[in-house]
Amino acid sequence: MADDDGAPPALAPGARPGKVIAVHLSYASRARQRGVRPAAPSYFLKPTSSLAATGGEVERPAGAELLAFEGEIALVIGAPARHVAVDRAWAHVAAVTAANDLGVYDLRWADKGSNVRSKGRDGYTPLGPELIDARDVAPDALRVRTWVNGALVQEDTTGADALLFPLTQIVADLSQHLTLETGDVILTGTPAGSSVLVPGDVVEVEVDAPGSRDPRTGAPPSSGRLVTSVVQGHTPFTDVGSGPRVDDAERAQAWGSREAAGLDPEPAPFTLDAALADKLRRAPVAGLSAQLRKRGLNNVVIEGVRPVAPGQEIVGRATTLRMLPNREDLFAAHGGGHNAQKRAFDTVELGEVVVIEARGERGSATLGDVLALRARVRGAAGVVTDGGVRDVEAVAATGLPVFSGPPHPAVLGRRHVPWETGVAVACGGATVLPGDVIVADADGVVVIPPHLATEVADATLAQEDEDAWVAEQVAAGAPVEGLFPPNATWRAAYEAARRARES
Repeated sequence: MADDDGAPPALAPGARPGKVIAVHLSYASRARQRGVRPAAPSYFLKPTSSLAATGGEVERPAGAELLAFEGEIALVIGAPARHVAVDRAWAHVAAVTAANDLGVYDLRWADKGSNVRSKGRDGYTPLGPELIDARDVAPDALRVRTWVNGALVQEDTTGADALLFPLTQIVADLSQHLTLETGDVILTGTPAGSSVLVPGDVVEVEVDAPGSRDPRTGAPPSSGRLVTSVVQGHTPFTDVGSGPRVDDAERAQAWGSREAAGLDPEPAPFTLDAALADKLRRAPVAGLSAQLRKRGLNNVVIEGVRPVAPGQEIVGRATTLRMLPNREDLFAAHGGGHNAQKRAFDTVELGEVVVIEARGERGSATLGDVLALRARVRGAAGVVTDGGVRDVEAVAATGLPVFSGPPHPAVLGRRHVPWETGVAVACGGATVLPGDVIVADADGVVVIPPHLATEVADATLAQEDEDAWVAEQVAAGAPVEGLFPPNATWRAAYEAARRARES
């Protein structure tokens, strides 16, 4: 793998490697930033015409907004590799150097992972400037750093805690699919810190091995700084193919975060916390339904269901189970074993409500005492089904709140095929999505979109306070005319009473 003078082999002047292979995601820091952690490495190809040397320029194409840098470690193959083991893989690497895997996010929509347009443009794979002899460094002791306009923006190593996939694993994995030939280049992924460049920026990438010594110089081996300047392109795209297109999701990915992209932060995910749950328990379903109706939501009541025992109430978030009409061949394939029905009850989480779509079919049950007990043990808030329930007294005895159609002694297979979980369902004429808020009491069951839950709960409790005061006046002998609802005079009296009570 070495030239006669002992230096690592390099490409002949003007020559190009047979192929350039790039890893999609390999650094733990980048995986955390992206919110994904792949189980195995995945790859894409870059055209050799994208290669460039240090000191060159890279063009942000006309009409594009998001040209991003990715400082990376590049491996240069020295000896052909096919079906090599991980512990032999490094012997097939001749040299290590710096790379910049540049890309235009504006074109990713058209590539769908291939990166041909977004990362294959001329000059989008600068390499160099110097080669580090792979014999002088350990594959788990390298460092990559990136600077933009002199500021350090990326730094990571190839240590065991830094890489999801060691460099030797990447070489071995690729070799089981194809022959790595002498001169081929592997770009091994970028750490966190990749972001957007604009015309006028200068980006530099360096790979070194701080804990090693070059036997020829005595200094730590280094690729030197790979320097690339950004310029603006002026040739417009034509309608013969795909052009730039971006949205806020791409901007956030390209810049590294919504904040860095100058975007408003994502709203915090909804949680049904203890305080909100308490409000909803105190808010009657009739009042919640009225407030939803004021907001234009009339189709949010699950019709035709009643509690299996008096006094039962539910507050929780929906997890869903869908039943299809029974068809014998489908039931044979989907009805036995650990089917969707059993999975729903085995996976329901604390505070969730199992909502079952049974199409209002009353000719069989959709659950019995064993599944009700399983849900109670797992901490479920309840079950709502527009089908039947069997073992109804035993179900009631579990203490799990269950709202259902009439009892029926037959098992579900008489009318249903347990089909799927975690999907939108239709229950009692209402659409229920996983995560919707379910509230039930003696008046019925209501479905609340999560983003309205706090607003509707507060409005309902405020209305209940007013209604309670009105009831006091009626009990004291006041007529309902002008009082229910309050006219201006009664409204002023109520507000005065409320202020006095709160002071």
